[in-house]
Amino acid sequence: MADITNSELDRRSLLRRAGAVGLAAIPAVSMLSACVGGGSEETPEQATGEKSAENPLGVDPKAGLEIVIFDGGLGTKYATDVDTPLYNKKWPDSAVTYSATQEVSTVIQPRINAGDAPDMINNSGSKLMDFGAVVNAGQAQELTELFAAPSWDVEGKTVGETLVPGAIEQGTYNGKPYAVNYAYTVFGLWYNKALFTKNNWAAPTTWAEFTALLDKIKAAGITPFGYAGANASYYMVRAIMTSAGKIGTEQVLKDIDNLKAGAWTNDAVLKAAEAWAGIGKTYLDKSFLGLKHTEVQLRQNQDKLAFYPCGSWLENEQAKDTPPGFEYAVAPYPSVTDADKLPAAALNAAAGEIYFVAAKGKNPRGGMEYLRGMLSKEAALGFTKLTKSLTVVAGAADGQTISPGLTSAGEAITKAGSDIFMGYLFDTWYKKLDDESRIAANDLMFKDYDAKKFCDRMEAAAQAVAADSSITKFNRS
Repeated sequence: MADITNSELDRRSLLRRAGAVGLAAIPAVSMLSACVGGGSEETPEQATGEKSAENPLGVDPKAGLEIVIFDGGLGTKYATDVDTPLYNKKWPDSAVTYSATQEVSTVIQPRINAGDAPDMINNSGSKLMDFGAVVNAGQAQELTELFAAPSWDVEGKTVGETLVPGAIEQGTYNGKPYAVNYAYTVFGLWYNKALFTKNNWAAPTTWAEFTALLDKIKAAGITPFGYAGANASYYMVRAIMTSAGKIGTEQVLKDIDNLKAGAWTNDAVLKAAEAWAGIGKTYLDKSFLGLKHTEVQLRQNQDKLAFYPCGSWLENEQAKDTPPGFEYAVAPYPSVTDADKLPAAALNAAAGEIYFVAAKGKNPRGGMEYLRGMLSKEAALGFTKLTKSLTVVAGAADGQTISPGLTSAGEAITKAGSDIFMGYLFDTWYKKLDDESRIAANDLMFKDYDAKKFCDRMEAAAQAVAADSSITKFNRS
C-alpha cells in the first residue's frame, strides 16, 4: 500500500494529531496461530559489532544485510534509491541484498519458519503475515533499543523522540515495540476534484447529501461508488468501521478489537452497515465484485467512477495511469445520522505499513540500523517525494511542494482538528476475523444487503476467536 506528500500543511501539528492511540497488547495464551511456526530451534550466528557513539546499535560494519520490501502502492524506489544508499553511505563495507514481493506471507513466512529469515521485512499487502502470531512466535526483534538510540540526523534526540506521538504504540505488542509503522495514511472517499468542479458537485457531509449526489452522478452516466471485490474488500470494511466510529466514537472500534461480547451487534455498527448496504444496492456496479483494485482505480482515472473508498496511497499507486488534469481529492466519510457523536469532518488517519526486524535473522543489529536510517529526516523526506506519502518522522516534509491528493488530505486533517481517530486493529491481530470481515463486506455490498446478517455473522466470528484458546489475545485501552 501507499500514502501522501505535503507543503502549506503544518506537518508538525498534523502528525501530532495522528497521536496517542493508547495501545497495549496483552497475551492471553502462549499458543500461536496455526499459520506461524516457532521457527528453527537454533538461531544462526548473528553479526555484532562494538557499540560506540557512531555505532549505537552495535552493527558489524562488514556484515551483509538482507531486506524484503512489499511491492504495492508505495512502490520500492524508496528502498533502492533512498534507504539502501543511505545505509551504504554509513556502512560501505556492508552488502545489502534486496528483493521485492507482493506475497509476503507466501514468500517470507516459510523462510522464517525454516530459520532463514531476511533481516528487515516490510509486512504489507493482501497477503501479509499474521504479525501478532509472528511476535508471539518470537520471530520479531524487540525494538526498544532502536527507539532509545540517537536519531540518525536530529542532534540531541533519540529515534523515538523524533516520531509522531502514537507511532511507537501502534507497533507495540505485549507492552513492547516490535514494529515500525512508517507511513501516515488518510482514509476516506477519493474522487477527481476536476470532474466535480466541472459538474458543480460538492463533497457531501451528510448521508442525505451523499445519496442525493450519487443520484446526480448516476444520472450523468457515471458509476457513483465502487471498490474492487476481488482483492480490496478490506477498503470497504474500513469504510463501514469508520462510519461506525463516527456514529458511536472510537470506543465502538476498541470494543471490536478487544473481542467484547456484543461489539459487532452494537447499534453504531448496525446503522453503519445499513447505510452502506443501501449504497451497495443502489449505486455500486455489481461487476466490481470480480475486479481487482487496479482495474477499478483505472475506471476512476477514466472518469467512469466517481467515489472510491481508499487510503492516501491511491494517488501514488495510480500515478502511471492518472491522466493530465485529473486531481485526486479526499472527503471524510459523511455523517450517517443526525446524532453521530463525531462531526462530519472527523477523519480516520493513522500510521501504517509494518516494517520489522527478524529476531532470528543473521543480522538483526543491521536490520535495526536500517530502520534507524529510514527514521531519519533525510530518508523520510526521500520517501515522501517518491511516494506522495507522509511518514511518522515529525517535520520531515515541512515546506515541501505537494501533490493534489496530499494537499487535499492535509486540508482534511486540518479541518478534522482533534477529531482524528486511528480506527481498528483486529485486522492485524486476528487474521481469521480479518478474512471473515472481507467476505462479509462483499456479501453486504454486492449480494444480500442485509446489515443484521453482517453484524450477526461478524459477532459470531469474533466470539469464535475469543473462545479459541490457541489464539493469543491482545487488548487495546
